[in-house]
Amino acid sequence: MQVTAEELLYGKDQVFDVEIPGGVLEPALVSAPESGCSKTIRLRPLSLGDIQLIAKAAKNNEVLTSVLMIQRAAVDPKLKQNQITEMHGGLVRFLVECINRISGLNTTDDETREIAASPLVQAFFVLAREFHWTPEQVKQMTIGQVIGYLELINQSRKAS
Repeated sequence: MQVTAEELLYGKDQVFDVEIPGGVLEPALVSAPESGCSKTIRLRPLSLGDIQLIAKAAKNNEVLTSVLMIQRAAVDPKLKQNQITEMHGGLVRFLVECINRISGLNTTDDETREIAASPLVQAFFVLAREFHWTPEQVKQMTIGQVIGYLELINQSRKAS
C-alpha cells in the first residue's frame, strides 16, 4: 500500500506534553526521592525547515544549536533565546533529548555503526585522513570529486 502525502505530513502538527521531572527542574547536590514537583512543557517536532534554519544560524555552535532547537520546538510556554540561555545545562540537555526523540533525530548504537560503515562516510574519512582536509572541506565536495580523489589514492597505492 502506497503512503499518501497527508500521511507523510501527519506529524507536522503534533504536539507532545513532555513531563519534566522535578529533579531536572530543580537539581540538588544530593538527590532525594521525589525531589521537586514534575511539570510539563508542550513541544512540537522539528521540521526539516526548522533543522535547516537552525544549522545555518548556529553553524558549529552546539550551545546555539540547543537554544534554537528549544526555541523552535517549545509551543507552551513560548521561550525567548535569552530565557533559554539562562536555563541550567541539565534542563537544556533533557529538553534537547526530548526534542530529538519526538523529531525522530536520535539514533541507536546500531544505527550509528551502520552510518559509520556506509561507503560515503568511509570515503569522507579516507579523504580527510589522506589529504588532511577538515570534515567541512570534504562535505563541500561533489560525488564526482570524491570518486576522483579516491581513484587517485587507489592508483598511488598500486604504484607503491
